[in-house]
Amino acid sequence: MNHTKLTELGLLVLAGLVLLNGYLVVTLTNNQFSYQGLGVITCLIFLWMMTAVVIRRSAGSADPVLFPLAVFLASIGLTIILRLRPDLFFPQAMWMMAGLISFTTTVFVFRQAEAVAKYKYLCGITGIALLLITITFGVDIGGNKNWVILGPIRFQPSEFAKLFIIIFLAAYLSERQQLLTFATRHYGPFVLPHPRFIAPLLALWGLTMAMLIVQRDLGSALLYFGTTVTMAYMASGRLSYVVIALGLFFVGSTICYLLFPHVQVRIDIWLDPWTDPTGRAYQIVQSLFAFGSGGILGSGLTFGYPNTIPEVHTDFIFAAIGEELGLAGSAAIIIAYILIVYRAFRTALTSQTSFTMLLAGGLAILTALQIFLIIGGVTKFLPLTGITLPLISYGGSSMVSSFILLGMLFAISEATVPNEQ
Repeated sequence: MNHTKLTELGLLVLAGLVLLNGYLVVTLTNNQFSYQGLGVITCLIFLWMMTAVVIRRSAGSADPVLFPLAVFLASIGLTIILRLRPDLFFPQAMWMMAGLISFTTTVFVFRQAEAVAKYKYLCGITGIALLLITITFGVDIGGNKNWVILGPIRFQPSEFAKLFIIIFLAAYLSERQQLLTFATRHYGPFVLPHPRFIAPLLALWGLTMAMLIVQRDLGSALLYFGTTVTMAYMASGRLSYVVIALGLFFVGSTICYLLFPHVQVRIDIWLDPWTDPTGRAYQIVQSLFAFGSGGILGSGLTFGYPNTIPEVHTDFIFAAIGEELGLAGSAAIIIAYILIVYRAFRTALTSQTSFTMLLAGGLAILTALQIFLIIGGVTKFLPLTGITLPLISYGGSSMVSSFILLGMLFAISEATVPNEQ
């Protein structure tokens, strides 16, 4: 067994031990142990081992770290959800199984990433259509109008829209890289290409403002806009695009703050949550108490009081981790995320085409920005955003889309120069 396979196997075994140990600790402490739950965990471990075997046989030189890290984080997420909401453990386990299947499918589809680039406009239209469906038919749950309900199924189209939009942006920007880099039109101190070449970027800015106003979804607005601007900078190397984009976003956000009360509430409770600690700022105040009581090693799994935080299993799951697993557990999770982002950027830097470079870089930026926004929100470093922590927060849409994203990165890494893995 070579070094690559040994590393992958060791990380997968570690993830299995984390999940099994977490299940036993939570269920035995709360007298909820069942062989049915143990059977589900066994099926999950078997499925991700088989997934690893299948993808390794078909993509022997691909990154050996991405998939095990994803499984490790998802295992921690399942353990915390079992602790917080035992009734949601089985649904989340089923979503993880769906995510593993989606990961495998994505790996095979994106092995020929350049073929996907030919359908860039279809991807762009699909992504925008999903956003418009959310804006038009979305249901307000938890303060954000980003859910669509179809009978018994409830999902977030924006979780999948972001992937389609990044594929479109990567293909569009790679085709027009020289036009964006060697711009010819002067607008005061700025040099920009012809307006028709940056029209899609302006359209995404407009959609971002619509999401902020109609959906009350500050997190997704920041996520889409930040990823788009960063990808434009990656393609062109021009700082003027970033300056103009930040100016547009600042102007739009200021207008939204002045005109719409729900935006004012988010900003006000971020600036000073103690003005209304039992009302509008209750979540963030309880989150801060949770982090403060966690200490270095935490209170111990099942020995904290994270359920005092509303919606702790979705938006504030990192606060529960901080309380019960402490700084050590929180740091371990952040390090795992850093490794995923690092490997994603490494894949981008070793990509052999501009499209795969921009696609991998865009996915890395998307992942890093989402993690930064949600952790920054629950620690009061940033305003609350309402987005999920990838692979850990409860939610089928988030789980499946995260595995699809990692499947795209895994497939791209196979086509890169196979230096030391």
